Amino acid sequence: MAGHEPTRVAIDRDADVITARHKGREMAQRVGFVGSDLTIIATAISEIARNIVVYAERGEVVLSPIERAGRRGLQMVARDSGPGIPDIEQAMRDGFSTGKSLGLGLPGARRLMDEFEITSAVGTGTTVVMRKWVR
Repeated sequence: MAGHEPTRVAIDRDADVITARHKGREMAQRVGFVGSDLTIIATAISEIARNIVVYAERGEVVLSPIERAGRRGLQMVARDSGPGIPDIEQAMRDGFSTGKSLGLGLPGARRLMDEFEITSAVGTGTTVVMRKWVR
């Protein structure tokens, strides 16, 4: 979308998770999201950013307004160069966690979004791409 540059948030501590959540919510409002969708987007960003802090120590979240076939939306990309996920299928199952989290985790974030992709390589890192479209 013209005039809307991606926003990058470096993630390496809990305070950065809050920053990413806040910036994502602000951008979502500018794109045209309202009401509960703003909370849904902020929650999904929190989950993927928290995973960076817990499992990878550092990474980034990149927030971008997007447009496709006349629809507006928000793309959220979380990238890290952490240990990677040995079994993505297992990690995407509800209730599976190697951390001590009661959060929604990756399966919850996937349910909140319209599009969700995850790629990971052990020893290389993980990238999660999520998209939500304005209804």
